[in-house]
Amino acid sequence: MLDLRFVRENLSAIRENVKNRRAQADPDLVVRLYDERNALQQRMDTARAARNANAEKMKAKLVPEERAKLVEEGRKLKEEIAGLEAGYAEADRKLTEEALKLPNMSHPDAPIAVGEEGNRPVRTWGKPASFGFAPKDHLQLGQSLDLIDFDTGARVAGQKFYYLKNEAVLLEQSLVRYALDILREEGFTLLSTPDIAREEIVAGHGFTPRGEESNIYTIEGTDLCLIATAEITLGGFHAGQVLDAGKLPVLLCGLSHCFRREAGAAGQFSKGLYRVHQFTKVEMFVYCHPAGSDAMLDRLVGIEERIFQGLEIPYRIVDTCTGDLGGPAYRKYDFEAWMPCRGEGGEYGEITSASNCTDFQARRLGVRFREAGKNAFVHTLNGTAVAVPRTIVSLLENFQQPDGSVRLPAKIAAYTGFAKIEPKERR
Repeated sequence: MLDLRFVRENLSAIRENVKNRRAQADPDLVVRLYDERNALQQRMDTARAARNANAEKMKAKLVPEERAKLVEEGRKLKEEIAGLEAGYAEADRKLTEEALKLPNMSHPDAPIAVGEEGNRPVRTWGKPASFGFAPKDHLQLGQSLDLIDFDTGARVAGQKFYYLKNEAVLLEQSLVRYALDILREEGFTLLSTPDIAREEIVAGHGFTPRGEESNIYTIEGTDLCLIATAEITLGGFHAGQVLDAGKLPVLLCGLSHCFRREAGAAGQFSKGLYRVHQFTKVEMFVYCHPAGSDAMLDRLVGIEERIFQGLEIPYRIVDTCTGDLGGPAYRKYDFEAWMPCRGEGGEYGEITSASNCTDFQARRLGVRFREAGKNAFVHTLNGTAVAVPRTIVSLLENFQQPDGSVRLPAKIAAYTGFAKIEPKERR
């Protein structure tokens, strides 16, 4: 959530930012509601001061006529204040509802555009795989290697659910441990988080808990949701707290399942493991001093590069354009892995990202730090260390061999205990 005084004083910039981010928000309405609420606050303050002054007069020795007059004045003030308080509560509700629609401000260097073609390439690493044979996609490999079962997943849980089998189960656990070991070396506190969170925590991160367009699963009869990412439970870890400035940054790593409705998601690029309703993910989350958040974003990107270079997966990094940033992010970098069977002849597909959300989430969640006797909002950042399904897609497709097997890079083979996954008939 943006500071409302900032919105009031920078309305033209807010209008431009809303336009650039294609947000469904009305900054002019926010300012009007802000002014109305403040006017009601001033009227309440005036009426309360008059009530207090009237009460002081009642303490004096008064003739009956004077006392009766003050009693009547006090009664009218009480009714006026009650009406103003009700009006203020409604005005504040409307203001909050509209203010929450405003996206975060955008980094001045973020490309002003919409859609993947508007993202700015930053750098690439690794050479895209080339084959002397017709490569199989991860679904074909998953079947021939007996690694993935979507049919049973659909029968048991519904479409876009799946079973990992055999070596894929060990690969999933190995990817998790590989990422956790790197993050522990980087100074992160490791957490296995709840897979549910209260709606207020979900909304505090800028996610929409309910509604047709929401990607969040809610639990009927409760105020609980299945989390879409451990960003939610990690960001809620210090909600409502004041942190010691001397202990910043706070580096948290969360292991969780993630659940997404993926409302409206379809198309050839969503097939198989690339877009599913449930998956395992290792997430980074940082509470940071505002002065250090730009540098911290670069650090998170560096950690993600360390992880994927270790996995030998070719990738590119793009600076996400304003129209694709999402509400909370001030700046976001997407990691796109080379996927040989995506599109015609292979394409890059998003596999992780890293975002600086400045104080946008911290205002909603009430996370501050104390410095020089004053409280201020922290900056929050997040980045995916490993999203297991898309990483498996990349590994299977990039390292498939002519004989139908899949070679595993040395770094992950050290965790799995095997360096190759053989076709089913050879086992």
